[in-house]
Amino acid sequence: MATADYEAVPSVPREESPPRVGTVVMKFGGSSVADPEKLKAVARRIVAARESGGRVVAVLSAMGDTTDELIDLAHQVSPNPDPRELDMLISVGERISCALAAMAIHDLGHEAISLTGSQAGIVTDTVHTKAKIVDIRARRIHEALDEDKIVLVAGFQGVSTGLEITTLGRGGSDTTAVALAAALGADSCEIYTDVEGVYTADPRLVPGACKLPAVTYEEMLEMSASGARVMALRSVEFARNHGVRLHVRSTFTGLPGTWIQEEDERMLEKAIISGVTHDTSEAKVTIFGVPDRPGIAARIFRALADAGVNIDMIVQNVSAQGHTDISFTLPKTDLQAAEPILERVAAEIGAAGYTKDPEIAKISLIGAGMKSHPGIAADMFDALAREEINIEIISTSSIRISCVVRAEEVERAVQAVHRQFELVAAERSGA
Repeated sequence: MATADYEAVPSVPREESPPRVGTVVMKFGGSSVADPEKLKAVARRIVAARESGGRVVAVLSAMGDTTDELIDLAHQVSPNPDPRELDMLISVGERISCALAAMAIHDLGHEAISLTGSQAGIVTDTVHTKAKIVDIRARRIHEALDEDKIVLVAGFQGVSTGLEITTLGRGGSDTTAVALAAALGADSCEIYTDVEGVYTADPRLVPGACKLPAVTYEEMLEMSASGARVMALRSVEFARNHGVRLHVRSTFTGLPGTWIQEEDERMLEKAIISGVTHDTSEAKVTIFGVPDRPGIAARIFRALADAGVNIDMIVQNVSAQGHTDISFTLPKTDLQAAEPILERVAAEIGAAGYTKDPEIAKISLIGAGMKSHPGIAADMFDALAREEINIEIISTSSIRISCVVRAEEVERAVQAVHRQFELVAAERSGA
């Protein structure tokens, strides 16, 4: 096999892959390239970045709902599409966006080249539909940039170590952009979307929510894991691990957005709380009448893990009679896979049975400042109590407090907690 300019991600330190001065990585989501006019507007923004002196690499998502439409098409043809062929199908959406954007850039008088994920040197593991990036081989990108071309890379995809086309799962284009920024030594990665940045709460629920100039990687990780849809969790993890600063901003305005980065002196005086997130995609399961003896929880959660079921919050209550109730949350999409396992395990361990409850929601309060401020949890619980909202499960980390409530109460819960901490008036130090 021919050798290639090779930057391993993550095994080779960035110092061994010298930064190319002025390299800009820009990522545009599906809503940003949803139709031909928006694609041409994106092309103009990319050209403006090139004309300002930057070496430009742009990662594009599929247009609008193209990926969902392709998945639906696959299921119309086959009730259980083969994963390899599904990847072959759904990888075309991003290629269409890149080719069309390259045409628009040519019309603006600049040279551009569109590359598939494999042509760009994005190497993944062999897991179809949810592959992970293992290497970036950027020789072809560097050659094109050295020829003063704008490089357009199809997001969400790569080539496996077994030389098969793979896709990266939801949020894969974000991960593509961050991985390329790390491998190319870019100072930052600009994530263009249909919102102006990261807000203190979902503006659709809280009209007074305000945009945050900056948040830490840890805060953004907690927000993404707790329901915020601005950034994919995996891409934020990648950015933190490789020191890539992220700038989330709107495709449709020239305003600055939100910087996601390591905490520094400029952020030390930030507000205690960064925001309130909510998530209605989970269900609650309770296994009741569980014998109180060692190893029971391990048997339950090992069986679920082996089936690929993701578990979030867990609470265990022991009764005076020596029996235990174990409640936990999981994605609603995992319920179907979990139920036969729950029935089998409940019988094996001698539990009385289990219940499932899809009508729940999770509300989370997040802020790096809460580590040094006692009483935050009490204030959150007070706000919910005043609205007569019952808390069913509580989970915490050093910078997050999450509560499970009834799904129909989540809007009032978010508004009450946002109001409690006066986040409308929150001010954050910018980048």
